[in-house]
Amino acid sequence: MRSVASGGYANLDLPKELRQRRLSGRDAAFATELTYGATRLRGIYDRIIEIAADRPIARIDGGVLDTLRLGAHQLLGMRVPPHAAADTSVALARQVNGAGAAGLVNAVLRRISEADLEEWLTRIVPADADATTKAAIQHSHPEWIAKALRQALLGHGASTPATVDADLAAVLAADNAAAEVNLVARPGLVTVEELAVDGATAHPHVPTAALLPSGDPGQVAAVRDGRAAVQDAGSQVVALTLAAAPLVRAARGRERWLDLCAGPGGKAGLLAALAIEQRADLVANEVQPHRAELVAATLRVASERAEGVGLTLEVRTGDGRDYGVDEPAAYDRILIDAPCTGLGALRRRPEARWRRQPSDLAALGSLQRELLASALDALAPGGVAVYATCSPHLAETTFVVGDVLKKRSDIEHLDARPVVEEVTCGWGGTLGAGPDVQLWPHDHGTDGMFLALLRKQG
Repeated sequence: MRSVASGGYANLDLPKELRQRRLSGRDAAFATELTYGATRLRGIYDRIIEIAADRPIARIDGGVLDTLRLGAHQLLGMRVPPHAAADTSVALARQVNGAGAAGLVNAVLRRISEADLEEWLTRIVPADADATTKAAIQHSHPEWIAKALRQALLGHGASTPATVDADLAAVLAADNAAAEVNLVARPGLVTVEELAVDGATAHPHVPTAALLPSGDPGQVAAVRDGRAAVQDAGSQVVALTLAAAPLVRAARGRERWLDLCAGPGGKAGLLAALAIEQRADLVANEVQPHRAELVAATLRVASERAEGVGLTLEVRTGDGRDYGVDEPAAYDRILIDAPCTGLGALRRRPEARWRRQPSDLAALGSLQRELLASALDALAPGGVAVYATCSPHLAETTFVVGDVLKKRSDIEHLDARPVVEEVTCGWGGTLGAGPDVQLWPHDHGTDGMFLALLRKQG
């Protein structure tokens, strides 16, 4: 918790702590729920703590505040006996901040324990608040995010004015539920059936995906050696869609593919396996050198396989905005997995909702438009591109695509739904009004991936 407060990421730092402390099984699961839950629900807990402590949280030391959040989650969000939650939190406060802090933590948690979560919610939600504000507070989201998701549900055709309030509550609730661990079986390197030997089960909708209901993914043999990886099923759908989309072009030798923003390498890993299957070369580009190293590590096994069959998988470090000028009309398939706010992956990134600000959208929007424009210039006639974000925010999705296409007469905006239906199963009729596809945690059980499918006219 203190690492996250200093700018760390729970999904990166917590696994290291668990390994160092040699926690596994139920202990690791408990620690994970405690950390993720206290971080996700801090919007609720901070309001409760202010009442119970009779002071603003700004006047509470950061270490003490994190201790109180952990204690509050045990009391209100987990089945921990109140005396145990209070005693362990007081001991932690004494260890971290001293005897004075221990007295404060003891008093605050005992007051919190006098009511359950439902009762506390009636106290912290203003009676005159509108439905969106109430949902934001009840589900521990910043109000601006709740409003943006409400607009996205309507804008992507997932909700009507009559259903949007209920749908918004479902999205926000899904953000607070622990996400299942998804694995990708990279085609030609491993099968879902092989992953089942280590306890995984086939994903019901995505053929390359498997669910790992328990255990450490790092203990799965295929994950350790790079034939499989942890990857959300929605992320896999993006890569599968690009590989399956039909080209319209004259024969010109084998295809060249480009992953324009490849770091840290999840989609590139699946694209590499698919490129080998389709006898294509792949360039995986990443602007940050340390992330490019992660991509290279991800592609190691596939690169060895590609070399054996005369194909090329190349990792480059460069600015994706240069490709349109440097290599015009050079690629048959291009993925633009653009940097974004990540509002579609809040269930996996518990601290993200508290770090992102509305002001982030302006800088990201300019970058997203520049990357997409560059990619379209680098696309060969008849080639296809997928623009994707892990955010349903309209300012990062349909508005970006619409603005770029207004300036292009050479790009066809394809209906992505038939291709997504082709590479998945059981999602027919759930993919919205088109032409783009927006996946939702509450509907599809995936991160909130958006994808638009574009083709350059020949």
